[in-house]
Amino acid sequence: MKAIQIFIILFITCLAGMNTMSHAQTKNTPPPARLTVSRTVYEGDSITRVDFYPLRVYPKLTFKNRRRERAYYKLIRDVKRTLPLARMIRGLLIETYEEMMKLPENKRDDYIKQREKDLKKRYTPMMKKLTYAQGRLLIKLVDRECNQTSYDIVKAFFGPFKAGFYQTFASLFGASLKKEYDPEDNDALTERVILMVESGQL
Repeated sequence: MKAIQIFIILFITCLAGMNTMSHAQTKNTPPPARLTVSRTVYEGDSITRVDFYPLRVYPKLTFKNRRRERAYYKLIRDVKRTLPLARMIRGLLIETYEEMMKLPENKRDDYIKQREKDLKKRYTPMMKKLTYAQGRLLIKLVDRECNQTSYDIVKAFFGPFKAGFYQTFASLFGASLKKEYDPEDNDALTERVILMVESGQL
């Protein structure tokens, strides 16, 4: 089994984390990076008003060597690739939850199993195209978007045994489903890139 397949498993099982729904709809939903235009009349003159969302201004980065510079541009590429996937996961989670809640309780397990099967068939080819580094980044961005680590999401629905199994398997490849997103410290550069991508600065 390829290392990246663990992230395919993560992607599918994340969708079943129904008890994370209250968090998934509220955390890290940035305003769209666009402007609004309106007109007003002042003393008989028509004036155009343009409102921009505020942009964060960061100091220019300096790199100790070419290797670190290349790593930075690789991070930009990986964020642009995986951030939409993390948000798609959040959206699918919400969609799955809403559909499940329409069903009687005795039919929900069957719905989740079929949903997982359908999603796996649909999205596995896409997930297989991720690099190993992108898969590891996706784990963190799932936590950023859903306010739950991938481990917690799997544990909440499938129980501690399966969560432990996936975590052990992930550790064989130097990954961790328990990895939390830390925008203030370890992931500060990633957060900077995300915010700049969202605002159209990158």
